[in-house]
Amino acid sequence: MATRPPVGLPKLSRRSRILLIVGVVLLFGLIMGSRLLDTYVNWLWFGEVNFRNVYSTVLLTRLGLFVAAGVVVGGIVALNLWLAYRSRPVFVPVSGPDDPVARYRTVVMRRMRLFAIGIPVFVGLIAGASAQADWQQIQLFLNGQPFGVTDPQFGHDIGFYAFQLPFYEWLLSWLFITTAVSFIGAVIAHYLFGGIRLAGRGGQLSGPARLHLALVAGTFVLLKAVAYFFDRYELLLHENEKFVGASYTDLNAVLPAKLILLCIAVFCAVAFFAGAFMRNVQLPAIATVLLVLSSVLVGAAWPAVLEQFSVKPNAIQKEAESIKRNIAATRQSFGLTEDKVETKPYEGKQTVSNDQIKNNDTATLGNIRLLDPAVLSRTFTQFTQLRPFYGFPNKLDVDRYTVDGKLRDYIVAARELKLDSLPQGQRDWINQHLIYTHGNGFVYAEANKVNAVADQTNGGYPEFKTGEVAPDGTIRNAENGIKVNQPRTYYGELFGTNDYSIVGGRPQGSAAEYDTDAKSYTYTGSGGVPIGSLFNKLAFAAYYGERNILFNQSIADESKILFKRTPRDRVQAVAPWLTVDSDPYPAVVNGRITWIVDGYTTLENYPYAQRTPLGDATNDSLTADGVVVSQVNKPINYIRNSVKATVDAYDGTVSLYAIDDKDPVLKAWMGVFPGTVKPGSEISDELRQHFRYPEDLFKVQRQILAKYHVSSPSDFYSGVAYWAAAQDPTIDNVTTADAQRDAASKRRDAQPPFYVLAGDPTDASKVRFQLTSPLVRENREFMAAYVSVGSDPDNYGKISVLQLTQDAKGPQQIQTQFLTSDNVSRELNLLAQQKTTVVYGNLLTLPVGGALLYVEPVYIERASNNTSYPQLSKVLVWYGDRVGYASTLNEALDQVLSGAGAVVPPPSNNNGNGQPSTQPSTTPPTNGALSPDLQKAINDIDAALADIKKAQQSGNFSDLGQAYARLDDATKRFKQYNTGAPSAPSTGQSSVAPSPTPSG
Repeated sequence: MATRPPVGLPKLSRRSRILLIVGVVLLFGLIMGSRLLDTYVNWLWFGEVNFRNVYSTVLLTRLGLFVAAGVVVGGIVALNLWLAYRSRPVFVPVSGPDDPVARYRTVVMRRMRLFAIGIPVFVGLIAGASAQADWQQIQLFLNGQPFGVTDPQFGHDIGFYAFQLPFYEWLLSWLFITTAVSFIGAVIAHYLFGGIRLAGRGGQLSGPARLHLALVAGTFVLLKAVAYFFDRYELLLHENEKFVGASYTDLNAVLPAKLILLCIAVFCAVAFFAGAFMRNVQLPAIATVLLVLSSVLVGAAWPAVLEQFSVKPNAIQKEAESIKRNIAATRQSFGLTEDKVETKPYEGKQTVSNDQIKNNDTATLGNIRLLDPAVLSRTFTQFTQLRPFYGFPNKLDVDRYTVDGKLRDYIVAARELKLDSLPQGQRDWINQHLIYTHGNGFVYAEANKVNAVADQTNGGYPEFKTGEVAPDGTIRNAENGIKVNQPRTYYGELFGTNDYSIVGGRPQGSAAEYDTDAKSYTYTGSGGVPIGSLFNKLAFAAYYGERNILFNQSIADESKILFKRTPRDRVQAVAPWLTVDSDPYPAVVNGRITWIVDGYTTLENYPYAQRTPLGDATNDSLTADGVVVSQVNKPINYIRNSVKATVDAYDGTVSLYAIDDKDPVLKAWMGVFPGTVKPGSEISDELRQHFRYPEDLFKVQRQILAKYHVSSPSDFYSGVAYWAAAQDPTIDNVTTADAQRDAASKRRDAQPPFYVLAGDPTDASKVRFQLTSPLVRENREFMAAYVSVGSDPDNYGKISVLQLTQDAKGPQQIQTQFLTSDNVSRELNLLAQQKTTVVYGNLLTLPVGGALLYVEPVYIERASNNTSYPQLSKVLVWYGDRVGYASTLNEALDQVLSGAGAVVPPPSNNNGNGQPSTQPSTTPPTNGALSPDLQKAINDIDAALADIKKAQQSGNFSDLGQAYARLDDATKRFKQYNTGAPSAPSTGQSSVAPSPTPSG
């Protein structure tokens, strides 16, 4: 019987082969053409901003990594395939006519060059494409700097963990991948060419195949030994349940185990190599079993036993040293060391007379901000928009200026171009890209002033001032205001990713840029990429998929195209190594509108430092509602505000300035991109006067400070002294008190920090521009601390912590007091009946006279009107257990400082958020004897509170849980029996009649 020859792949006709080749060439051309087009456009843009060296460095680094990884990985795979082919048996028996291995072998042999070259090239391309994304690790390794601080376990400089260890682990991971892929490829090749046969009992393995595979496997095990060596350093980054760093178990079980496993792995690798040459399969097999068993017993079982039976029962004592290291490293890595944070006790109770407060705290009382930048965007739009295609961001900004010799804080905004506000019939390509090209003006309003409420036309609105282009084309500035020499804004926050404008010289009679109704304008700035040449027209027409760029006759030789126009995008592009702050803000510097953007250098591998997700740490009620952009949620455990960047609103010029030249990470990146970051000495005094301490950094630091203000390892472990950012009490801006409380119970968003111009917390006589935030006790709403950080040049970055020595009401409780006050709730109900929406502004917390002053502006707007906008109606003030509620801040302050305000009843056993308090008295005011059941409930509550305090001090969580259970039971009985208790006597509250409500 004739044997059928092995069947190969079907042959393609000549026409099919030609079509296949053409298709592959076209696909490759489309992919590479798109990449080349992006590269060319980016090359032009980086040339525009004078940062082309950044782009070329990144491009060359990526290309070098692509080639290096591709050649190394592909080359090693090719070598192993070649070895498998060269060591194949001379005679390969075929099991039968339908032997599938024979068929595949025939296919490979017919196209040997294709497979021999194609497979390694394919693997190399994948490896190169993956490796090139890690260009930052390579550059940091080559340009790393010492920190001057060593880790407490191995004594290595922190720079080793920041710059060198990540590279070593990256290199090791690629060697693992290469070895594994090579082993798999070698096994397949040996099987295909007969070196490995599965026929018979246990199969057969040729001598060359056994030698080859044993050497590759031994190499893999040897790499595992190297991995055990570096795993020791990774223990210092280990995330435990309560802290980051090497725990007691890590240091006393896992660390010795890594060294033992390292030795065993080396021994096993030698066994593999010896077995390869001795033709002994048992030796590698025994070594493999030994490595697996030792990994289980030494690497996993022993640490688990130590953790379970020694550490957990004595965790506070065992982990004390590790926690101490964690606290020190975390404070260092997040910039919260003792020389940068000043902590002082603060009583939180009024310690001076009201007259002394009025006379001595004028720095704070005279600068209380009434305008909320997160509320007034629509009000700014209504009064100062000028044209429907102008607009403002959802959140405005706060900055300070010296006008008429007096320092004041202002709500500021650039009047930007907002193309999506163009009427639907005007959204053609010419209007969007040739006519409407820029915004017009800088709008600002003094933050602590509004027009008089008595004025029914403009009452309760900001006193707007502008620097803008007048209708006749001249520059117009407000009298006694901020002088703006160039109010045209070609770069701003409202531009989209694909928003571009074509500006500059145009042929006579062509469409001109809109400037005012009476005047047109031609851009004369240095920004933009030339687009006059035919080649550039073709390039940008293809880039944007827009043929009008190619055929429009208004585009002349001198024309330019402006793109990538948001400040954050421009800074991120020229400094890809920075984490950019989410809230750029405009400032007038030397007469020009300048966007100021904060940049951070970050790490995630600082030994023993707590790791926190950046997005979670910076989220608050504004980011949750989309008012402010959220940060990417990447883990970090080191952050510095090392760079201040500026973007000129007219010509787009980007400048980077170093403000922390001691930061090793910044030094490393300045080594990667020399000349891109200017020294801090080049910052002008006027620009420095407008630097603000960045919000995102402050949010991260307050979250860390909430735990790491604790210095005692035992207190840190028990968590009894933890703080938390206060919840935003004005969330959802709903009208009624009940709805407000319901909304707050469903959402747990933090209150954002606030910029205020107020007295220095350490010296109330000095006026300081500062960023502030109240912190409450964890899971309670009582105030724990008031944190502020300076933004003025002479105290920039100095953090002040006023730590409350006794319980004081927090923002959530104060909001409840506001909404339940008789005169306030009465007027809110009246407004609700009139279909008027009440919008609560930012609730400011201010230390005044040894106590805390709370101020909240109340805005109103018509609920049924789509074009409504907030108008300041009332001001709420709380001080000294009194609520002030009036049409002006001065009246509300007078009420609480003169004693005319509503007296707040004593606190009950509820902390304002449904949480039982362990501090206020439980005994209600009565005018008669208490029932025995009610008295017993009160006594049980007092006893449970005492047990809770005792359990917290001892750290006994079992007793603490039982005490809370007893407190819950006693509280329920108290509420039940208190229903029929005698009513409390009148408190003698004096109320202020509500003023007439102005029209919304």
